[in-house]
Amino acid sequence: MHNEEKILVNVTPNETRVAWVENGVLQEVWVERSNKRGLVGNIYIGKVDRVLPGMQAAFINIGLERSAFLHVSDVFQSAKNDEITDDITKLLHDGQKVMVQVVKDPLGTKGARVTMQVTIPSRMLVYMPNEKMLGVSQKIDTPAERERLRELVHQIPEFESSEGGYIVRTVAEGVDFHEMRADMIYLQRLWGGIQERARSLRKPSVVYEDLPLYLRILRDIPIERIEKIRVDSAETHKKMRSFVDQYVMELSEKLGHYQGERPIFDLYNIEEEIQASLHKRVNLKSGGYLIIDQTEAMTTIDVNTGAFVGHKNLEETIYRTNLEATQAIARQLRLRNLGGIIILDFIDMDDKSHQQHVLAALEKELTRDRVKTSISSISNLGLVEMTRKRTRESLERTLCEPCPICSGRGSVKTSETVAYEIFREITRMARSFNAEQYRVIAAESVVSRIMDEESDSVAELEAFLKKSIRFQAESTYSVEQYDVVMM
Repeated sequence: MHNEEKILVNVTPNETRVAWVENGVLQEVWVERSNKRGLVGNIYIGKVDRVLPGMQAAFINIGLERSAFLHVSDVFQSAKNDEITDDITKLLHDGQKVMVQVVKDPLGTKGARVTMQVTIPSRMLVYMPNEKMLGVSQKIDTPAERERLRELVHQIPEFESSEGGYIVRTVAEGVDFHEMRADMIYLQRLWGGIQERARSLRKPSVVYEDLPLYLRILRDIPIERIEKIRVDSAETHKKMRSFVDQYVMELSEKLGHYQGERPIFDLYNIEEEIQASLHKRVNLKSGGYLIIDQTEAMTTIDVNTGAFVGHKNLEETIYRTNLEATQAIARQLRLRNLGGIIILDFIDMDDKSHQQHVLAALEKELTRDRVKTSISSISNLGLVEMTRKRTRESLERTLCEPCPICSGRGSVKTSETVAYEIFREITRMARSFNAEQYRVIAAESVVSRIMDEESDSVAELEAFLKKSIRFQAESTYSVEQYDVVMM
């Protein structure tokens, strides 16, 4: 069956959202806000803050709130050097000026991950200013085409005179000499401008920023798969049209300005899909479901049969549910942009052939992911450990923040628990301070609990302390929030 794939771009003054839709179903979504643009690909002039010999790493001040992390494996060592070393103290020192590129956005409390191995992408090439070499994307699997592209690059005068190297990207398949040369000249001029700006800077600062989201999509999407690109902003459409005419003429007929009355994301229920992707539960068509828990350390995905009972026996029901789950899991990984360590808890299968079929189905579904993944075999407990490269925040971390009431735990203390905490706090204060009486300000549910079920405890505490305790309900307080005031 023919897959119809579209890119939909929704633009508002401070936010750009891009949706990848396949056969009417949302597959991936990207969100970029003007005040929180991703840093991956940006190049900075930084200063070495601190060298850490024990970790063989360094913290680099690049002008952001948190210092960036640079591992010795990412330190540029010139091929002219007599010896390559893995001792970072021989390569960097405190206060040293360095040029670095962000390879991983700041995540949670961690600063950005950076490298000195700078690369600059264009439509068809990736330029590596510090390394003289030529590579061709492994995704171009035709040997004859790979060789043609190598010969094509060697024929370009600017390649031979260039100090850097290049990787030919997948989208270069079938291009001619003039297109490739234009891309190379553009990259060399861009690098020249970056060097000139870097020399003029006296303090840590950005010297190159990657393209905005709506242009990166045009640069990076696989042209042959996309049938339509629609954008709902006339101004953004104009900028995308200019970029297409200059760099990606193959997309000229596919790019269009959406002027319909309905919001563009409503056409394929994308808003609903985005909201659903922020919930833990994902329902499967069979009646089974997934539970997705994202934490700082890892993500767990639990597969459950739910209401699905099958038509034959329990083992067949489990097998069918696990098979269906592989497709849903792969899609949710892309849609939610989940990365790092991921534990998949499939329903236990006794049949070894069923286990292998489920694992093979998962591997097949993951081949559609443009982000690098690796998976292990199914353990005796039915668990699959996998990793997915993480370069930016997940969709949940982009759109949400930890609950101010439960601080991200996913649960809150009961009114009973808080009431007992208040009693202990009053007792502690009485031992340290001499007050005439105490006033407790707390949530309505907590005060109600204390005045009803715990009224005897209050009377006992007053008698023990020989002090009166008054309670005041505050509608704006959360259940865990309270104040004990000495009067």
